[in-house]
Amino acid sequence: MATLRPRILRYTLTILATAAFVIATVTHVTQAADPIDAWSNGRVMFLGDSITNGGQYVSYIEYYLQKTYPARKFDIVSIGLSSETASGLSEKTHPFPRPCIHTRLKQALVTVKPDIVVACYGMNDGIYHPQSDERMQAFRDGIGKLVSEVKASGAEIWILTPPPFDPVPVRGRLVELDAPDFSYRTPYVDYHTVLEDYSEWLLTMKNPDVAGVVDLNRPMTNYLALQRKSNPDYRFGGDGIHPNPAGHLMMAARLLDAIGVQTDLDTQTDYAAKSAAIANDRLFKLVDRRRSLRSGGWLKYVGYTRGKTYKIESIEPTETEATKLQLEIDAMRKK
Repeated sequence: MATLRPRILRYTLTILATAAFVIATVTHVTQAADPIDAWSNGRVMFLGDSITNGGQYVSYIEYYLQKTYPARKFDIVSIGLSSETASGLSEKTHPFPRPCIHTRLKQALVTVKPDIVVACYGMNDGIYHPQSDERMQAFRDGIGKLVSEVKASGAEIWILTPPPFDPVPVRGRLVELDAPDFSYRTPYVDYHTVLEDYSEWLLTMKNPDVAGVVDLNRPMTNYLALQRKSNPDYRFGGDGIHPNPAGHLMMAARLLDAIGVQTDLDTQTDYAAKSAAIANDRLFKLVDRRRSLRSGGWLKYVGYTRGKTYKIESIEPTETEATKLQLEIDAMRKK
């Protein structure tokens, strides 16, 4: 049976949240006094769906790490997979069954050998339907299993709440509660409330095996509401799902803040202007190119199925090119 909240209550809560404008929420932080030690002395693996597969927020994170700590080394492998879920659910009309992280997680942990895992799931997990007890439980079970397997591997895990679903850019494709079906092509009009439910649960998740939970959903939702006071058409992306560079930069800012990295990103930042400025930075271009190269190589080296199965036998060509790029990055960092 569906567990739905009246839309008017949601709007009231959004207004109240906007007034409070809580820009970041972190819970269950168990890292040492200097978490950068862990991030610079081990390998960090990012998991997630197409937002992480696009990976610009990962590039921003590495850019700020490389720029802020020029004497340290960072080894970040991002292997987000488009369409993926933690819940194992899939729309009836999806072109192929959505991949689930649990079909490749063990292999990823064995192959990549991360010391830290950062996971961002939720956008696809409700399969763009209204909330239901069954779908909510599937998400909880999927995240619980993810945490347990990462912990068993010896790595620590950070959880990111999903970014918001934004209905404004896709008004013409939204369908009401009584629609015969829902999908990413025709999402439920209040699908953002489903992601809010996921985020609220993640933020109250009582699990000592989680190093930290970083809220992306509320800060980004609040920021959108504030920007729309002066610009009603302001958005973080064109399809309601995938953030644009400004959205990715705000995602990065929340995690960087959580691990104690001092940046020039705060509640007053013009994320559109800032992301445009960073895009012209030679250091960022190199970091982003290297991140993209490694993401593509490691994703296929671990292997995955997304309609078809993809697998390569060696990561050496990827890492050879990545090493060359890192030498260029190091030369710039020393200037």
